[in-house]
Formats: sequence, C-alpha cells, structure tokens
Amino acid sequence: MDQEFVARYSGTPEQAAEISRSFLLKVYNWMAMGLAITGLVAFAVSRFVSVYVMQKYIFVFYGLLVFELILVWGLTWAIDKIPPFLGLLAFLFYAFLNGLTLSVIFYVYTSATLFMTFFVTAGTFIGMSVFGYITKIDLTKFGAFLYMGLFGLIIGTFANIFWANSTFYWLVTYAGVIIFVGLTAYDTQRIKKQAMETDGSDDAGKRASIMGALALYLDFINLFLFLLRIFGRRS
Repeated sequence: MDQEFVARYSGTPEQAAEISRSFLLKVYNWMAMGLAITGLVAFAVSRFVSVYVMQKYIFVFYGLLVFELILVWGLTWAIDKIPPFLGLLAFLFYAFLNGLTLSVIFYVYTSATLFMTFFVTAGTFIGMSVFGYITKIDLTKFGAFLYMGLFGLIIGTFANIFWANSTFYWLVTYAGVIIFVGLTAYDTQRIKKQAMETDGSDDAGKRASIMGALALYLDFINLFLFLLRIFGRRS
C-alpha cells in the first residue's frame, strides 16, 4: 500500500487498504450496473420490436449513435462541473441508450454465439483487470500508444465502411481486441492509483468512481463487439 496514501489519511495500512478497496468496489458496481442495463434493454428491444420496424426506422438507430457520442464527450467534459448524482444518471442513461443500439446484435447473431462471446469477454476482462491491479509494471507508459491505436482504430473502422475490404476488416478486428485488452489493464491500474488519492466519499472521489466505471464499461463493451466479429455465428 502506498505510504503517502496511508499518511494522508492518518490511519493504519489496513484502513488505507479498506478505503482503496471500497473505492474500487464502487467503480465495479457502477460498471456492472451499466452492463446489466445495457444487456436487459438490448434483450427487451430484440424481443418486442420486429426486424421490419428496426429497418423502417433505421434513421433513429443512427441518430442514437450520434447522440451517444455527444453524451459521452459531454459527460467527460462536464463531470467536474455537475453534481456527482447527475454524472451517475448520465452514465446510466448512456448505458440505456447503448442497450437500444446494441439490440441489433440479437437480430444478427445466434443466442449461443452471444452467450459464448460474453463469457469469453468476461474471462478476458477479469484476467486483464486482475493483471492491471497486481502488476508492478508501470502501464502508464503504454497509455499514449494505446490511445493512438484507439484513434487509428476509429479512423480505420469508418474508412472501411466505404472501402469494404475484408482483409482490412480483420486487421481492424484483431487490432481492436489487442487495444481493448491493453486498455482494460491500463485503466484498471489508473483507477487503482486514483483509489490511493481519494477516499471516495467527497464529490471528487464520487466523480472519479463514475468516470472509472465508464472507462471500464467501454473497454468491456468494445472488447465484446470485436470478439463477436471473430466468434460470431449469424442467425
């Protein structure tokens, strides 16, 4: 346990460790809640909305995608300017919207494929998150490369919509898996360090836990989607 962290809170190492664990537990709880909302909404939409309706109102789907991007960027920019409760609501609302847009995968892939990919994603995510938590390697030096790769991934994905090259599609897919596996470990270590800088009870700590949950939520969702490209069996 970081000795500066222990000294800052004038407690024993055990008390400092408990504060850190409490913060991390809050992060993972918010992340799990976001994933649950997304999954339940996606499943419900796929069961009660027909393919015909989805195709007829496809413009709504694209509108939601744009709004989701605006919401995430807006939350990242405004998190320090709004009450933590509103930040949490914005995160959960984003998870709800993501459920609406991700409902399309239930129309495209078999249930067996979705469940298998989910468990592979969960296992990979847990493994890399544990690695990020316990490793003595400073992962911050890889952060710039990971975010550069993420930026390139976004550009490549949009470019291939028009190019439609199958080889490039698979290059982007495997690059996406590698990048989000790395980001999972990187974000976990970053959040662990944040846990050593706040007790999580003040507004700054609450905001940090929300943004940490959002980062891990996005890592999980994107890793799932890229793995689904690899394992996906269409219905």
